[in-house]
Amino acid sequence: MILTINGGSSSIKFAIYKKGKVLEKIYSGELKRIGLPGMTFTLKGSNKNISCIGDDYISAMSCLVKWLKETNDIQITAIGHRVVHGMQYTEPSLITPKLIKALKEIIPYDPDHLPGEIKLIEAFLEHYPRIKQFACFDTAYHQTMPPVAKLLPIPHRFAQMGIHRYGFHGLSYQYLTNELEKQAGKKAAHGRIVLAHLGNGASLAAVYKGKSMDTSMGFTPAGGIPMSSRSGDIDPGVAWIMMKTESLSPKQFNHLVNHESGLLGISGTSGDMNDLLKQEAKDEHSAEAVNLFCYQVKKWIGAFAAALGGIDTLVFAGGIGENSPVIRARICKGLNFLGIELDEKRNQQNAPLISEDKSSVSVRVIPTDEEFMIAAIVAKMVKTINKTTP
Repeated sequence: MILTINGGSSSIKFAIYKKGKVLEKIYSGELKRIGLPGMTFTLKGSNKNISCIGDDYISAMSCLVKWLKETNDIQITAIGHRVVHGMQYTEPSLITPKLIKALKEIIPYDPDHLPGEIKLIEAFLEHYPRIKQFACFDTAYHQTMPPVAKLLPIPHRFAQMGIHRYGFHGLSYQYLTNELEKQAGKKAAHGRIVLAHLGNGASLAAVYKGKSMDTSMGFTPAGGIPMSSRSGDIDPGVAWIMMKTESLSPKQFNHLVNHESGLLGISGTSGDMNDLLKQEAKDEHSAEAVNLFCYQVKKWIGAFAAALGGIDTLVFAGGIGENSPVIRARICKGLNFLGIELDEKRNQQNAPLISEDKSSVSVRVIPTDEEFMIAAIVAKMVKTINKTTP
C-alpha cells in the first residue's frame, strides 16, 4: 500500500492506495483547521470524525500516524509527499538526508509551504524509518516549458541564483493531461490545451503535445491570477509603495500578498468564492472580487491561445472549476471568437463535456486528483528501484 501526503498551511490531505494492475484507493481523508480552533480529522466516504488532542501541526501529524498504526488493514510499503517548491530539485526523488538539508536551505524562497512540508517528511521518517519515502515536486511538470517562458525580466545575476519561472499545480496538471487522453483520446490530449485549475490556489497552464508550454504562476505560487488570499501578479511599483507606506518588512510583505490579498483583499470579507457569490448582489466589493477573478482567467485563456497558436480544448478543474457553473459561464462569455461556446444545460449539471456540439473548442470539467498522481509516481519509482537493486 502507498500512503500519499499532501500538506498545506492549515490542512493535511492523505490517501492510501493498494498496488495492483491499477491503483485502488482504500482510504482518504483530511485534517483541517490545523493551528486554528476546532481542528477536525475526517475520513472521506464516511461520517466518522476522528478525535484529536491539540490543534497544532505536531498534534495533527501525531493523530494521523496514530490512526494509521491502529487501523489493522493498513500495511504501508511506500510514502509519497507533495512538495510544492524544490528550486533545482524538480524530478520526483527518493527522500534522503541530503535532500532534506537542501530543502531546508531554500526555505527563504518558499516560507509558506516548505517548513510544514519538511516537518511532515521528518515526522513520517521518524515513525516509518524503514519505509522508502519520495518527494513529488509540483514544479516537475513544467520543466518542458521553453526557455523564453521561464525567463524573468530581471538582472541575470538573479537567474544564476535559480530565480526564474517554475510553475506549480504540476501534479494536478499531469493528472488532467492523463485523464483527458482517457476521456477524449490521444489526438485531443496532444492538441492545443488550456488547463484551468481554479480553487483557493488557482492557475492556468498552456499544454501542447502533452507538455507544458507556459503557466500563469511564476517563481512562487503567489503569481498569476488573483486567488483566495494571494494577490497574483501586481505592479512592482505598487509593491514598493505598499512596503514604504506601511513600513513592511519582507516577511510582513510576504504575508500580505499571500494571506491578506486576492479575493479576500478586494472583498474585505472572504476569500471563498461561494461566500462571494452569495454576497455579490448586495455587496459591491464581493462583486468586484468575483468580476476580477473571472476577467483575469478569461484574459489568461486568451493569452495562452495566442501562445499555442490556437486552442482545441479548455479544461476546468479544482474546487471552483469543477463545482461552479456560474463562474465557468462568466469566464467563457465572449470567448466565442475563439470557438468556445458552452451548453447551458450541460454546464449547470457539471457534465464532463459542457461545450455545445457545434463548438470548435471542447470545454470539459475534469475533477483533479493530486493524491492519485503522487501514488502513481511512487508506484513507478518503487518498481524502478526494485528492478535496479540487487
